[in-house]
Amino acid sequence: MLVSILLPNTKADLSDPLGELAGLTKSSGVCVVDAMIQKRLALKAKYALGKGKVAELVERAQANEADVIVFDIDLSPRQIRELEQAVGCKVIDRSELILDIFAQRAKTREAQLQVELAQLEYTAPRLRGMWGHLERIAGAGGGTAAGAVGGVGTRGPGERQIEIDRRIVKKRISHLKREIAEIDQRKQREVRSRGDEFTVALVGYTNSGKSTLMNRLTHAGRFAADMPFATLDTKTARWELGEGRTVLLSDTIGFIRDLPHGLVASFRATLEEAIHADLLLHIVDASSSTAFAQTKAVDEVLESLGCRDVPQFALLNKIDVVDDASMTELLVRHRDRSLRISALTGEGIEELTREVVERMQGETTEVTISIPQGDGRLVAEIDRRADVLRRRYLPTAVELDIRMNRTQLRQLAGRNPSLAILSGDLDTPPAGAPDEPA
Repeated sequence: MLVSILLPNTKADLSDPLGELAGLTKSSGVCVVDAMIQKRLALKAKYALGKGKVAELVERAQANEADVIVFDIDLSPRQIRELEQAVGCKVIDRSELILDIFAQRAKTREAQLQVELAQLEYTAPRLRGMWGHLERIAGAGGGTAAGAVGGVGTRGPGERQIEIDRRIVKKRISHLKREIAEIDQRKQREVRSRGDEFTVALVGYTNSGKSTLMNRLTHAGRFAADMPFATLDTKTARWELGEGRTVLLSDTIGFIRDLPHGLVASFRATLEEAIHADLLLHIVDASSSTAFAQTKAVDEVLESLGCRDVPQFALLNKIDVVDDASMTELLVRHRDRSLRISALTGEGIEELTREVVERMQGETTEVTISIPQGDGRLVAEIDRRADVLRRRYLPTAVELDIRMNRTQLRQLAGRNPSLAILSGDLDTPPAGAPDEPA
């Protein structure tokens, strides 16, 4: 059974307050039997709901034989405990539901560790004594079986089981953080090793069509389904832009409003692709009535990750099923740069490709370079990354007049000492342009 409490500052879709929660619940494999909504100015300390609504909740839950009550807000440990005692079944809040979905979808070792950490950080402050028969572990002088095996140093009033649970959880959290920190460092090295590659990351609200667009652009065979959080891992593939140009395209996990902070922190390694991307393609579900709220939620998460300064371009997806064109016009005016596309039908993909090519070329420079005749690998790489204007074959070298992104050329020259720049301006940016990092 679903319960929504609408507060004055709610971010829910007022035309369908339980629509997103219903989608999340069904995505977790649960059948929804009933739903209830209450508008309040503030949450009640004991039940969150008012007494009358609690009585109605008990009656409707029993009538529908509900096994679980799902709230569309975050509840305090006390509120969960009081509601479970009143209703007589399990009560979970929005964060716990999202964590459960992530736990179901986590397939890779990396994702499983990240989800476990987020679950433990959510659970730690909510621990309650789960073992009533072990209220206290007696000291060695207590005369009980537990006390008899206590040994030296265990005499005294004993230790509550909940304190033992908390210590075990704290130890496990520390272990997981160390493992994830190693993954994070490895991921950073992997991402930074692509310094000479132009990288593009797909970001957006969950179920906005990122995986479908990834498959359209790269034929990556990414799992795509009409459900929240269909994929949790990040996949990177090469996107062929034509004329020998390629970029690395990464599909990241979807965001959602009120995403648990533990998940954002835990999945930072997974989101490393977005943090270090040269360009973010922000996918917006243009057919959603809450598109504005969704874009705001994504912007908030990106800002928390430190992606504010990464160039961003909005893609208004699912344009083929948009009923209200006026909403799309508002979205276009709301974003600095945007493009209407359909990842399903391919509408707007050619224009998107041209836009990415322009962004990739960025600040270009024309230079003449020399490469030894025997270094065919470097010649092929130049052919793939630059516009070759003229080519001259000499007895011991190949001279190329090329047009290429200034930063990428500098990085390529740094990795290949045999590449000699004969003429052209590589180190001095145009007047008024900011200095670029080496």
